[in-house]
Amino acid sequence: MQVLALSIGQHIAAEFNQTTSLEWIGAITGIACVYLAAIQNIWNWPVAIISVVAYTIVFYKSMLYGDAGLQVYFLGTSIYGWYFWLKKNERHEKPVTSLNAKEYVLVIIVTVILSLLLGLFLKKFTPTNVPYIDGFCTAVSFTAQILMTRKVLQNWALWILVDICYVPLYIYKNLYVTALLYIILLVLAWLGHLDWKRAYKKELGPAVGVQISDF
Repeated sequence: MQVLALSIGQHIAAEFNQTTSLEWIGAITGIACVYLAAIQNIWNWPVAIISVVAYTIVFYKSMLYGDAGLQVYFLGTSIYGWYFWLKKNERHEKPVTSLNAKEYVLVIIVTVILSLLLGLFLKKFTPTNVPYIDGFCTAVSFTAQILMTRKVLQNWALWILVDICYVPLYIYKNLYVTALLYIILLVLAWLGHLDWKRAYKKELGPAVGVQISDF
């Protein structure tokens, strides 16, 4: 048993040593941008741009084409989010909003449909061996990013879900630094959810009397 544990440890250490500088850059800036987003700091967006450019190349080389394409989308939404948050800062506003019942249903339906379509597309047109898992993670990330740019509280619940899914996927793809990154991002997403939820409650004020679900 000890020999097996030592062998696994040596294998993981070897993989870490082989990690490219580009993956390290993507991982470090990825952690930084999520932390900055959790504390509602506008600098999360330019840092995110660095991360997505690095990971576009990393994922493409690892044949995670859905994730590579997602990074291009993240680049566009990061530019939009930067602009949207900047406008709010100019008006001295930091409102966090929440989904209503109809919006919850819409988000779920859109995410499920997008997940299936992406899975089918990746299976037919790319050599990936994880089309539906990649498609699901890409679809959830797509939705979560839209909600984050608009400062919607529930973006963090989606990030928590997708981070849990990404960890074993990246281990399977031998992207150990990225798997470690997503463990850290999972913790940061939970902390971000708690921080935004407190901000949302504060914005509502004590007189509103609205009950807010955990997610």
